[in-house]
Amino acid sequence: MSGARHWEQDKEATVYVGNIDERVTDSLVWELMLQAGRIVNVHLPKDRVTQSHQGYGFVEFISEEDAEYAARVMNQVRLYGKPIRVNKASADKQKPLDVGANLFLGNLSPHLDEHSLYDTFSRFGPLLAPPKIARDPTTALSKGYAFLSYASFDAADDAVANMHGQTLLDRAISVQYAYKKDGKGERHGDPAERMLAAQAKAHGVLPEAPPPQTMMG
Repeated sequence: MSGARHWEQDKEATVYVGNIDERVTDSLVWELMLQAGRIVNVHLPKDRVTQSHQGYGFVEFISEEDAEYAARVMNQVRLYGKPIRVNKASADKQKPLDVGANLFLGNLSPHLDEHSLYDTFSRFGPLLAPPKIARDPTTALSKGYAFLSYASFDAADDAVANMHGQTLLDRAISVQYAYKKDGKGERHGDPAERMLAAQAKAHGVLPEAPPPQTMMG
């Protein structure tokens, strides 16, 4: 892999959309939110059996400013007569605590999707959110890398140990801890993070990861 560093997804640029009518589609949400700013991705989790969405979703924008604007102007807009609820995803108080067990996946096939990554990596332990494949904002094509956040370092360590160098869709993928956002060149998974996670677990303040059925459609 090249020396270029791929940083974690900026969760501040994502909004939560709730109270969505069952007739609303991904494309309709995309068209609506596009009025607030440039969009990277729209995800409405689907029921595995019926393939209908579950009344909520997430929209990732190019910038944090666009997400904040969307939360202000799109909240309570009516779709099929129902006022949708729009707020910054990072403001959701129910969001699981991120302990720092965040992985970077590189050299991914352009044909690999989020569902395949979830099925492959969720067997090592609970994920805090759906896998995030970096995509071109214009074409939505994969850029060949993705990020994962586990609920524990044990799960992340198992994923690195078992999947680094393994072949997915004819490509040997890279699995390693992601760089931290602070720009100092340090990766997640260092002793300080692990100690804090252990202390939090000992005091019972680590929330459970979301149930799998609420994560991927």
